[in-house]
Amino acid sequence: MTIKGMNHFTVLSSNLEKSKLFYFTILGLREGYRPPMNSKGAWFYADNQNHAILHIMAERPMPDQAPGVIDHMAFTATGLQSAIDRLKQHNITYKLNRMQELGVWQLFFHDPDGAKIELDFSAEESKPEE
Repeated sequence: MTIKGMNHFTVLSSNLEKSKLFYFTILGLREGYRPPMNSKGAWFYADNQNHAILHIMAERPMPDQAPGVIDHMAFTATGLQSAIDRLKQHNITYKLNRMQELGVWQLFFHDPDGAKIELDFSAEESKPEE
């Protein structure tokens, strides 16, 4: 067996429309084809990719405690200042780290149901105005 890459993340949603709006408005992902299923949900795609990288599942009860040990999902991104501006515009709290050694800015925040998201930007991008 050989792992070729990550296929997708799945997040649970207590409010499908709110989650869809978040991932479209904040991350700029586009909703696309989702095969017919017996549950509500949405699949989101990045840029011109032809496979969904994020699945949202609704109609499942939210767990009392987070299952498993996954801490966050991370995406490679560009436009650090515009990302921070967008988060501020929507009153979303964030944390920014610069990992010079790794050549990356890390921007952390949460979706409406508490899933932690990391956006990784090149360390060559200018220091943002916070």
